Order: sequence, then structure tokens, then C-alpha cells
Amino acid sequence: MASACALEWVPDSLYNTAVSAIVASYSRHRRELKSLPENVQFDIYYKLYNKGRLCQLGMEFSDLDTFAKVLKVIDKRHLLHHCFQALMDHGVRISEVLADCFSSQYTPETCIVPCNREKAIGLGFSLGGFLSDAGWFFDSEKVYRSCLQLCQMNIMQACRYRALECCVRLLHVQNANCKYKEADHTYKEALRICELAEQEAPINKASLYTECCALLFAESQYDEAYGFCQTAVTELTDNLHPKAIVDVLRQCSKACVVKREFDKAGILIRHAVHYAREHFGSHHPKYSDALLDFGFFLLNVDSINAAVQVYQMALDIRQSVFGGNNLHVAIANEDLAYASYVLEYSSGRFDAAKDHAEKAIDVLTHILPADHLLLSSSKRVKALILEEIAIDSHNKELESQMLHNAQELHLQSLELAKKAFGENNVQTAKHYGNLGRLYQSMQKFEIAEEMHLKAIEIKERLLGSEDYEVALSVGHLASLYNYDMEKYDEAEQLYLRSIAIGKKLFGEGYSGLEYDYRGLLRLYRTVENEDAAGRYAVILQQWNQIRDRDNAAQVKPLDFHLDSSISALVTSWTENNSCVAMADDFLK
Repeated sequence: MASACALEWVPDSLYNTAVSAIVASYSRHRRELKSLPENVQFDIYYKLYNKGRLCQLGMEFSDLDTFAKVLKVIDKRHLLHHCFQALMDHGVRISEVLADCFSSQYTPETCIVPCNREKAIGLGFSLGGFLSDAGWFFDSEKVYRSCLQLCQMNIMQACRYRALECCVRLLHVQNANCKYKEADHTYKEALRICELAEQEAPINKASLYTECCALLFAESQYDEAYGFCQTAVTELTDNLHPKAIVDVLRQCSKACVVKREFDKAGILIRHAVHYAREHFGSHHPKYSDALLDFGFFLLNVDSINAAVQVYQMALDIRQSVFGGNNLHVAIANEDLAYASYVLEYSSGRFDAAKDHAEKAIDVLTHILPADHLLLSSSKRVKALILEEIAIDSHNKELESQMLHNAQELHLQSLELAKKAFGENNVQTAKHYGNLGRLYQSMQKFEIAEEMHLKAIEIKERLLGSEDYEVALSVGHLASLYNYDMEKYDEAEQLYLRSIAIGKKLFGEGYSGLEYDYRGLLRLYRTVENEDAAGRYAVILQQWNQIRDRDNAAQVKPLDFHLDSSISALVTSWTENNSCVAMADDFLK
């Protein structure tokens, strides 16, 4: 009986039938649609998308007035992303068309009347925000620049608030698009407007401080970024938009990670994940943003299995929301590629990592200029993977070809980093270190040594002598001296230094210790120091036992509970305001 009921035909709703009928004879009804409510118009346009009628949909969405209406249907935003990405993949440059239309239609000359200007700014914020959320940062920036011109037409207090908000939004898309010189100019303009606005009333600067933190973080100015992050957290209130709260928490967590303040970072990012899931749900892009930064945290605290799980979840969400040739999907693929590479470094199973890296590069190459900095990171990851595959290959010709390809990718990445940041930067130092490892694999030992020494010098000067990044480069140079250059005394001291830093930061079970222990074991056997070799054989065995125990534990990275609210977090943060003064000094 139950089976019979399950097979009964259920007619479609009258509303859906009407939508389908309109779409079936769309050309006849097209003009009358403009008078329908926004949510009804949206459903008709989405039905066009479902039917694959992208040319008609593209024609409708290319009209700014029409697109302004569908932007008001907030509860179906994820469906709008589906439509929009399909049009972009279809070759309809809808993002560029809308941005150009807004910039030409709403200018200081056409928006002299205050009420019209305010409506234009509201539309610009809505359109610019959507384009930013969808990953089309070039066009989002164009919209926000036009908005800023409109905001600056009036020096009244309310307009200053709008101008400041516009600067923060503009700074966000410039940071995300790696346009750091432009972002620095916007940041200074935001501070100027902020000072004017605060002459009349205090304002909340959490989002501004967060974007300043993001800019400084990208430029590897970690001390200053950390100061801004501390201050941004103290500015959090329940009145802020949930998206702003999530962005403050996750960006500040990243600043704490690079300063090796792992306890603080863990508290912040878990709050971000919890808050995003609570306010947006587990399938929302903002939740995926928080997951990506949670993955960054887990990877940096050596929870590699957990990081891979979290990165995969973030990619799944972005793939389901955006799909296609989308920047957000490419970034998630790159992050998962690197985490998978680290996870499988000992096993040599790099197929999944390579697949994700190539997907990231394919998408980025399709939608970005050839010299865009985001390509630098993806090429670096692929080069690392190719190098390991080449080393494990038993085909000398294939090995030589893959190492050559890896060299090209590393050199391209280095040039992009130097162009963006200059020589004296942690990102540039990382590329030197990667080249050092590659040249060792290519048996170019002198130039490999030169690259490693460059990396160590830059990292020590910028990060201090006991930073994780320094330990990595020191360990790599030790490997070169030990395995290829017979500089055993130097290698021994470098291994011991790398081990000391790793244990201090991550404890006895740190995954990176394996390579240092194996290196020392090989070194002592080579120089026939049997006592030391025996001692490190026991240490390596103990390390393996710790790793086996940790790996046997079931990994559930999202199985955590938070006892405190955002307000409680802010209260505890405010009790230690030593870094607030640092940020204030930097602002001055």
C-alpha cells in the first residue's frame, strides 16, 4: 500500500506551471515581466537558466535595471551565483558589462540630486558586493571606485560614513585581487576619511582594521598585521553584520598563526567557523571562507589529516555554489593541492594533489592576466609536486623533463613575487628556498646552496632566528650538506637547530622532525659515529610511535564546542591590549 502511494502522480504547483508557461513563450511575454515582483522575475530568469537558454538570460542580465531587481532577492543568492557563473562560462562577459554600465551611468555629473546619488550608491554597494562575492574582483573594484566618487561629493557626516564603508569595500577587493599598491592608496584614504568622521562621532573600525591587517599580512609585515588584528577583535560588537564578524575573526586568526600564537589563532578561527555555520548555514560561501582559514590553521599546527578534510569541505561548497571557471574554486583547489602534497609527502602518492593544482592553474590562466600574482602561488604548488614525482620516477628522461618544468614554474613564481613584493620579503624568500630544493634534485649543488642561504638570510632578518619558516630552510640546507656536499659538521649543527625549533613550536610528534632525524641518522652512520647513530635510531622509533598513535586517533576537525560568545571573546581580548598600542602607533 505504501509503495502504491509513493508512485502516485503529484501535479506541479500552479505557480511553477505558470512560470514554465511564460518561459515556453518567453518572447511574447518578455515586456510584461518588468512589472512583476522581483522574486517572480527571478524565478522566471532561473527557469531560463534551467532550460539552458543562456542567450536570452544573458540579454536580460546585461540590463543593469533588471539585474538590480534580481539582486534584491537575497534568499536565492546562491541560485543567482549559478546563473551568473553559467553566463561567464558561456562567454557572456556579464560581470564586465554590468560594471561598465554602472560606471558610465552613475557619475558625479549624472547624480547631482542627493536622493538619486544615494540610490546609486546603494545599487553600487549591492552590485559591487555581489561581484566581489562571486570572485570577479576587477569589475567589483570598478564599481566601488565609481561609488567612492559619488560618496565624496558631499562632506556631510552621513556621507563620510558611506565613503569610509566604500573605502573598506574597495580595500577588500584590492587585497583579494593582489593589487597591493592600489590597496595602500585606498588604505590611506580610508584613514583620512576616518579621522574626519571621528571628529563628530566615534565609529566602529573593526572592518577597516581587518582589511589593514589583510594588506599587511599579504605584504609579510607580520608584526604590524598582528597589531591590527588585536585591535580589530576589540572593536567587534553584536551590531556588526555577521559577514563582517566572520571576516574579522578569520583574518585575525591568520595573523596570529604567522606570529605562532596558535592558542589565540585556534580560538579565533573556531569562533569564525561556528559563527559562519550558525548564521549562514553549512552550504554558504562565507562558511567555506571560514573553513579555508581553519584549514590554514590546522596545516600550520601540523594537523595535516584534519586540514585536508576541511579544505575538501570548503572546495565542495565553492564548487556547488560557483562551479566553472571561478576564482574562489581555483583558490580552494590550490589550498587542497598543497595540503594533499604535505599529507602524502612520505607516501609519494601525489595524483590527487597534482590534479587539484592543475585545476587551479587551468582556471586562473583562463580568467586572469598571465602576470597575476595569484598564479605565482598555484605554480609554486604544482612545481613542488612535479619535483617529488620526478624524484620517484625510474625514467630518467621523464625525470629530467619534469624537473625542467618545475624549474620554469618556480622561476615564474619568483619573478611574480619579486615584482609584487621586492627582494626583502618572506614570500620571495620562500621561492628562493623552493628553488634551492629543486636545484639539489637537479644536482646543481652550488646554486642550491646559494638559494638556501638567501632564503635563510631574508627569513631570519624578517621573522627572527627561531621561526618555523627559518627552521624549514635550515633543514633543507642541512639535507643538501649531508646528502650531496659532504659538509657533515655544518649539516649536523643545522639539523639540530631545525629540530630544536620544530620541537619548541609543535612538540615531540611534529611531522617535520622525521626528515631531520633521518638526516642525522644517515650522517652519523656515514661518519661512523655509532653511538650517535644508535641514539637517533631510538629517537626516530619513538617519533614513529607518537605519529602512529596520533594518526590512529579519529580526526573530527569540526567536532568542537564553544562555551563563550563573541562578546565574551572580546572581553577576554580587551584584557590584554598590549598590541592595541602597536596598531595605534602604526596608524599615526
